[in-house]
Amino acid sequence: MEVSGKMEKWCAVVNIFAASRKAVNMWRKAESHLKKDGVPYEALMTGDGGNAMNLTCTACGEGYRKFIAVGGDGTVHDVLEGIMFFIEGRKIAGEEVSLADFTLAVIPVGSGNDWIKTSGVPRDIAKSASLFSNGRIAQQDVVKVSLLDPSALPEEKVLRISYMANVGGVGLDAKVCEMVNRDKCRGKRGKILYVKALLYHIVHRVPSFARVVCDGKKVFEGSYLSMALGIGKYSGGGMRQTPEAVMDDGLLDLTIIPELPMSVIAMKVPKLFTGKFHTVRQLVLSRSRSIVVVPYDEALPCSAVPGDPVEVDGEVVGHAPVKFEILPSQLNVLTL
Repeated sequence: MEVSGKMEKWCAVVNIFAASRKAVNMWRKAESHLKKDGVPYEALMTGDGGNAMNLTCTACGEGYRKFIAVGGDGTVHDVLEGIMFFIEGRKIAGEEVSLADFTLAVIPVGSGNDWIKTSGVPRDIAKSASLFSNGRIAQQDVVKVSLLDPSALPEEKVLRISYMANVGGVGLDAKVCEMVNRDKCRGKRGKILYVKALLYHIVHRVPSFARVVCDGKKVFEGSYLSMALGIGKYSGGGMRQTPEAVMDDGLLDLTIIPELPMSVIAMKVPKLFTGKFHTVRQLVLSRSRSIVVVPYDEALPCSAVPGDPVEVDGEVVGHAPVKFEILPSQLNVLTL
């Protein structure tokens, strides 16, 4: 097929390992609706020689500009990264490719599916598939996440880059993701995984220290339990750490939980699931275009302070220091 034809055709990237390997059957159900509605598409399975990110990046090179992430939040993340790494590669080669040229749709077959809760994509397979004939195109921000070299600070020497479609975190938030992902690899599923991991790490928490700078202004310095940074409202299977975040306002919402007594934490945890977490007076809240988190201890140089793990869309990508920043261009998304 000509490249121009592929630009109009959807490329479905199917994570065959999602939903305890039930994703393929769920995709077949969605596929029947696409065929019925005459939606042009090609399906790529992650088991056929690559992961979702690599498959997406290769498909971009073949001319595809419209993608369907068939899976959960991890698949959405991987498809976005495939698009972004393709764009960055083309820019290095001197070619002009814009994020605004790409469109992302989601058939939600994962366990958490937090991205769709903010974006408005229906959880029901048939209803999400119907968006290809009666949905609309909206825009959402994308966050660039740069892991920094602690030995080079205050210079921001980048060690690794990732991209975020929903919510990320530093500290306890990322430790919870590590535990949940290990349990998922053992075949376990369900929201209870997130609750159990959260409670475990609250009980066994170790204080961490960091300095946080938003748009060049220091907003926090000291001991903390966890940080969440998001353009979406939901993470961790339904928790709302950034309940007032907006996906297309060009801003990142930040919620810092400072080190608190166990009695206070126990009383406030339920608010994580009710959308009222931002009303907890002990929190540090901010909204900005860029956020830098640097491990901090008055007694040690930055390079000697162990950095907490960093997660992006539920995937642990490395350790602080880290910089989160909103990209100037937005991604097209298919929604209600």
